[in-house]
Amino acid sequence: MGNPIEHMGIGGDLHEALLHIRANAYPTIPNPTGCKRRASVALIIRVRAHPSCRPAPSSQDPPEEQVVENDDLTPFFAQPWVQHSDPEVLFIKRAARANDRWTSHVALPGGKRDAEDEDDKATAVRETWEEVGLDLKAESSQYIGKLPERVVTTEWGLVPLMVLCPFVFLYIGHELPALRLQGTEVGSAHWVSLRALLTPSLRTFERCDISDRLAKRGNNVIRIIFRAMLGQMLFSAVRLVPSESIYDSFGPGFLPQTSELGGRSKPQPRRLPLRQRHSTTDRPLLLWGLTLGIIADFIDLLPSRSAVQLWTYPTFSPPDVRFIIWAMTYSFRKRKLQMMTKGNISADGRSVADEEGSNTVSSFNGEVRQQQKQQRRGSRSSTVGVLLDGYYDLLRKAMVLAMLARVVFGSSVLLSLWRWYRRRRQRITRR
Repeated sequence: MGNPIEHMGIGGDLHEALLHIRANAYPTIPNPTGCKRRASVALIIRVRAHPSCRPAPSSQDPPEEQVVENDDLTPFFAQPWVQHSDPEVLFIKRAARANDRWTSHVALPGGKRDAEDEDDKATAVRETWEEVGLDLKAESSQYIGKLPERVVTTEWGLVPLMVLCPFVFLYIGHELPALRLQGTEVGSAHWVSLRALLTPSLRTFERCDISDRLAKRGNNVIRIIFRAMLGQMLFSAVRLVPSESIYDSFGPGFLPQTSELGGRSKPQPRRLPLRQRHSTTDRPLLLWGLTLGIIADFIDLLPSRSAVQLWTYPTFSPPDVRFIIWAMTYSFRKRKLQMMTKGNISADGRSVADEEGSNTVSSFNGEVRQQQKQQRRGSRSSTVGVLLDGYYDLLRKAMVLAMLARVVFGSSVLLSLWRWYRRRRQRITRR
């Protein structure tokens, strides 16, 4: 880390975001018709003290007057070591499992709601204890509130699977208890700084082969056709750089799989396809999908930050398919951007602070920005959900058009080759 003063800005933003979550309860979304499943996750935040401001060993337990009471977070954030700290979020990496499309994926602690769970929050507390061994009911863990719930769908947004409920917790102690991983479910756990999540150089894409999903409804021929036509689907992702990690050395996938051949280990290919990487340590930590959406909703609550910084619309890898999708969704994306501009997003998708190259703006612009962001907060909806609403309808049409364009182009090429071949055969015959 650099100068501890550099981290005061994001610490102040975190304080304001947590205050907003506590003061503004997001509504509970009922289950859609025919969908009974619910799941909960815990977004756990801790503050890591800067080395120059680290508390003395004798003060590891916060005094009683500094413990958060009556929903007042001010005494905690007023402590010098907190003011010069680096906020971090806990992520887990799912245990490696063969033939599991979610193997080794990055997520937040959590899982499906059981019948004995009192409510959705109880599910997040129970799952966190089972998966990483953190007691979110302890005094050192403060429940802040929940983020916007969302209906998780499949089949391009047509079939609801479950309602996902994210809950936010803040750890107010200096030292966090040691994590205890459930090896059958969690391969590793990682603390990642909020600054790392906001670093532009760490933004990337996750590539997914959607033909595997389509194969459930058809045969291998359909899968091959879709793979050839559309390539891979690209989703926004953030490469995580943890400040602290812990691995379950007894769980499946801790070490790369090798097969014994004549008493000697068979060497692994230089680069395995993602679906063949079963080790929890050989696949990069990529934050994407639902978990990225939840983090984006939280970051959008930070006064000088924006969820758009982390996220772009899904598309496909072939340049021609990507261009058709870009052209067909241009007006839609422009309209959504105008909606987001009512908050603190500039025309090029950056926050006002980033555009100005500083975390400070004039008092007038700052007041306007806060008023506009407060209007967006009042919508009580997921930022990414608002951006995606209606996008997949256009994406399906763009996919069909792209496939037709490729069929027409491919047919034209084949027809031209066939005509060339016939003319060549005719010239040879005449000779």
